[in-house]
Amino acid sequence: MTYARLGTGISSGVVIGPVRILYRNELEIPQCSLPPQFIAEEIARYQAALTGAKQHLKDIRGQIPAHTPADIVEFIDTHLLMLDDSTLSRVPIEIISSRECNAEWALKLQRDSLVRVFDEMEDPYLRTRRDDVDHVVNTIMRILLNSPVHHSVKPSQESTYSGYVLVTDELSPADAILMQHQGIAAFITEGGGPTSHTAILARSLGIPAVVGLHHARHCYQNDETVILDGQRGWVIGTPDAHTLTHFHQQRRREQNRFIETIRNRHQPAVTRDGINISVLANIEMPGDIESANRIGAQGVGLFRTEYLYMNRLLPPSEEEQFEIYRETLQRLAGKPLTIRTLDLGADKQINNSSTQTTVPVNPALGLRAIRLALKEPDLFLPQLRAILRVSALGPVKILLPMISNVQELQLILRLLQDTCHALQTQGLAFDPNIPVGGMIEVPAAAINADMFLNFLDFLSIGTNDLIQYTLAIDRVDDEVNYLYDPLNPAVLQLINITLMAGRKFGKPVSMCGEMAGDPRFTRLLLGLGLTEFSMHPNTLPEVKEVILNSNVSQLSQLTQTILRSNDYEQFTNLLNDFQYNH
Repeated sequence: MTYARLGTGISSGVVIGPVRILYRNELEIPQCSLPPQFIAEEIARYQAALTGAKQHLKDIRGQIPAHTPADIVEFIDTHLLMLDDSTLSRVPIEIISSRECNAEWALKLQRDSLVRVFDEMEDPYLRTRRDDVDHVVNTIMRILLNSPVHHSVKPSQESTYSGYVLVTDELSPADAILMQHQGIAAFITEGGGPTSHTAILARSLGIPAVVGLHHARHCYQNDETVILDGQRGWVIGTPDAHTLTHFHQQRRREQNRFIETIRNRHQPAVTRDGINISVLANIEMPGDIESANRIGAQGVGLFRTEYLYMNRLLPPSEEEQFEIYRETLQRLAGKPLTIRTLDLGADKQINNSSTQTTVPVNPALGLRAIRLALKEPDLFLPQLRAILRVSALGPVKILLPMISNVQELQLILRLLQDTCHALQTQGLAFDPNIPVGGMIEVPAAAINADMFLNFLDFLSIGTNDLIQYTLAIDRVDDEVNYLYDPLNPAVLQLINITLMAGRKFGKPVSMCGEMAGDPRFTRLLLGLGLTEFSMHPNTLPEVKEVILNSNVSQLSQLTQTILRSNDYEQFTNLLNDFQYNH
């Protein structure tokens, strides 16, 4: 029977495919290919886990009361013997070496092989001994999964998730990246909101997704066919033939529409009245440049470098970062590159930071972005050196996230000055005039934008956090994220204040938040005076199409009327008129 449920669509696209449910209390086994230099260390990691598993069982055995029945003790002894058997002590190590894979995956392969042997046994009792294999393997596996793993490895292309619609409670940004590598067609989460970094990443990776679909794991079954509409938020279970035909047709229409919108991808973004607009791309990895160039981006307005730090044992070194930035700049072939320094904290965490000793009550208001950079200069300075060094090779800008007061900005600029001096002393080339900008993400920064422009060369408005902090709405809390409103008059006033400050100082102001990539808001932003949009490559064609069909002089007049409106109904009517008649 066909049934439909409504969540929050966060990444457009219609997907028709089977469901794969992921329960977080189940062990999720990573599959990675290891560089040869990490094999010996991975073997040692497995041996340490094996030793830990033995000690765990010995500790349990030592706590068994003397009057306990002997068969319970024998059960533990049997598991200890299994740990000493070559099937678990030697074969997984051979698999690590021969397949150059991580210990978890080697153990999984050996477990599957042993289970097949037991499953083929005719004796019912012997067949149930596969449970012992699972118990012992899980003991080792849990130790492995709680120990650091080299995440400079490349996820295998083989995946049990390929082509599936993943249904789970929630996904972190790192999860989303891994799942994309494993070929998922779409995902559904029970929690989350439309502007979480996972949602942003889903759009960037082109993964259709719906979030905030409560109890989704209990509504669907593995391999059940569903239709997911990532724009409207609909998930339709067990669709009938008529419904399937309708959505197959919708998919074809979307594909044709996308082809139509990219016709002008290499045409300059110039409005009808001759205003040149810059359309740039937001990226997470150098590989994103290919799609940015293909879609006609004029450069990179935001390189989110925090993803280089996540899901790994050690932070990237100065040399590793330099090579990544150099490769990115090289792929841009002369187009500008704006590198945002690490914006860690909130919903993006790393394993190596000493700041993770406690979990803050509200990480969005805690130690993050340049606050973290100031507290942990050993984490920040290698990145600063790498960015400065690559600036000698092409047009590079530095973007500082989450500035909130002049004092912390001055401390950061002093670190930058000291780093420049150190590079100069070492004879390393860099651009001494590299532009330095700041993100406007908190109301205090927007209100004091003109003060910041005394020290900075440009500003970039991060609407995701700006809206969240202005409206006191947790953007990843599906209980309140319906209140998240980019068109709230207070938000528009803060954007307008920032743009006016840029015009006053004659310095550029861009927007790199999700609002910049939403064609519903393009005309309004043009009317406010925004001339530099940075967005995910997937959204650029539609935004450019709106720009090409807009007249800024007409939009500016109506925008000022909207900003002066004190009546909510009039405000809403003006916005609707703005959207559909201009």
